[in-house]
Amino acid sequence: MPTFQKVLIANRGEIACRIQRTAQALGYRTVAVYSEADADALHVQMADEAVNIGPAPVQRSYLNIPAILEAARLTGADAVHPGYGFLSENAEFANACTAAGRVFIGPSAEAIELMGSKRLSKIAMLNAGVPCIAGYQGGAQDDATLQQEAERIGYPLMIKASAGGGGRGMRLVHSSEHLAEQLRTARSEAMNAFGSDELILEQALIQARHVEVQLFGDTHGNLIYLGERDCSVQRRHQKVIEEAPCPIMTESLRQAMGEAAIKAGRAVNYVGAGTVEFLLDKNGRFYFLEMNTRLQVEHPVTELITGLDLVDWQLQIAAGLPLPLRQEQVTLNGHAMQVRLYAEDPARFFLPQTGDVLRWEPGTDVRIDHGICEGQRISPFYDPMLGKIIAHGATREEARRKLLRAVEDCVLLGVTSNQRLLADLLKHPRFVAADFDTGFIGEHFSEIAAPQITNEQLALAAALFYRHSAQAHHPVLSGWRNNASVPGIYRLGVGDDITEVSLCVLANNHMQVADVDIRDLDTDGRWATLTLNGVRRRVAYNLQGTQLWLFNAGASLCVTNRTQIVASPQAQASNGTVKAPMDGAIALVQVREGDSVSKGQLLLVLEAMKMEHPLKAGIDGVVKLIQVSTGDQVRNRQVLLVIE
Repeated sequence: MPTFQKVLIANRGEIACRIQRTAQALGYRTVAVYSEADADALHVQMADEAVNIGPAPVQRSYLNIPAILEAARLTGADAVHPGYGFLSENAEFANACTAAGRVFIGPSAEAIELMGSKRLSKIAMLNAGVPCIAGYQGGAQDDATLQQEAERIGYPLMIKASAGGGGRGMRLVHSSEHLAEQLRTARSEAMNAFGSDELILEQALIQARHVEVQLFGDTHGNLIYLGERDCSVQRRHQKVIEEAPCPIMTESLRQAMGEAAIKAGRAVNYVGAGTVEFLLDKNGRFYFLEMNTRLQVEHPVTELITGLDLVDWQLQIAAGLPLPLRQEQVTLNGHAMQVRLYAEDPARFFLPQTGDVLRWEPGTDVRIDHGICEGQRISPFYDPMLGKIIAHGATREEARRKLLRAVEDCVLLGVTSNQRLLADLLKHPRFVAADFDTGFIGEHFSEIAAPQITNEQLALAAALFYRHSAQAHHPVLSGWRNNASVPGIYRLGVGDDITEVSLCVLANNHMQVADVDIRDLDTDGRWATLTLNGVRRRVAYNLQGTQLWLFNAGASLCVTNRTQIVASPQAQASNGTVKAPMDGAIALVQVREGDSVSKGQLLLVLEAMKMEHPLKAGIDGVVKLIQVSTGDQVRNRQVLLVIE
């Protein structure tokens, strides 16, 4: 029976922190690994020991197998937990850990290799009698074959990276005219993310639910399932909201899906935590999607309805112990719901965002798994997920209500996130009624507007800029006067929009901006307490120089004080100037200087946070200037190309 005392977590962020909590509670010592970009990260601070494994790019750090095994040798770690993502489904890594005398906390390398290939796993599931979606999973990968198979399957269809996950290398194609371009993009993204450009094609099931079954096996031949999760609310094929149990599940359907998952596990002699994912259609028929041979991002909702610690189970099974429960002993209690907090801008097609975390107060009334520290830099090198907010209730509605409150109260400033969208999703009548499928976000949130500043927020911003300026210059008097003042004019910017407001400072800590009345404003640098139009409020904020971040009901807003900046209508670049929408690397330059281009034509491809982002022409014209080459690292808002 294998024994171990010290666990190295070959991962970063919230999952590394989450694994450490359980491992340390069970008495194990923990070792963190980190890249140069993560030197001050929370998972490093939590660990008993930590080892730098290389520069920021994942190929030189978190995917660097020799460096990770050397960290295990240096620290004497005798077990390795891969978390999810990175090397968690890498058979070579599992074999390398075993060869180095380290216990790999996960399934066998053979199971990882088979189920890690969507092509080979689908063939295995068909042979095992597990229901599968019609498609093409052959070895021939040339465009001609794939185009021929696409015509046979019919449109719409899905292109999927055989080695992929998390929405990378996955494209929905509605007609044959778009197939060639989407094949190229899917191959490129798959190769960059997984080191393999092998693809499969599948019939696209419209208006289906994404339902998955949590599986657990041990080395003694026992295999059970721990209920199911509904992960249908997705964007770009990445899950956004997960819940357990599935709100439309019946006992007979649960048993049928559970038994199909067991059948899939038995086909590969599965050991450890795994998830079998299915698509469930409107008629109650389900089809195998894939099996993830690792812990899932959404495992907390299963933990909350079963009362189990799945990382604890992983450690027990890796130590050779049998499963703690038999199938008939598994009980499901209440309802759990989780949202994923991403550093992204939903109003800009969910582009990943970078920046410094100026403020982070996650709250205490629900479970929040995260790896965030105030002052931390959110870089372009890793997945944009920052953490997860999870709530449990006796009923689905209670869980939803608790989660909504937690999302609206969780303070994050300095980085644009999807927080406001999460609140809107949780409040949508169709979601409240559990009437949704995988197309929910695309159908009801196809156009997401950027947050607009309200009159009350403008007034508060002007008051905070005034208050902090007054305190800086007159700390004793705090800038307040005993008689009415001449109105002060503030030019406040949100993005490219500038609004002028007139602030009147009156007696006894009383200010007015147009029809907004502010009284009793008190600030401590983190919270502003005030009476706003007769209502007492408490607002989180961060003010540094001319930049102010405000937080209100799940939405953060960055306001810039441009009062001292001379206005220039020519300061804004025309739409012929192409700027980087985020930090990243140039993956492709499609045009040359002097080329004529049309509006909508692909110019460049930017790679950031494991995804490719096409940059297209905003106008017809001629390429006048190209300032980047393939492979260049660029910063957010950097000018890349100019069209005349």
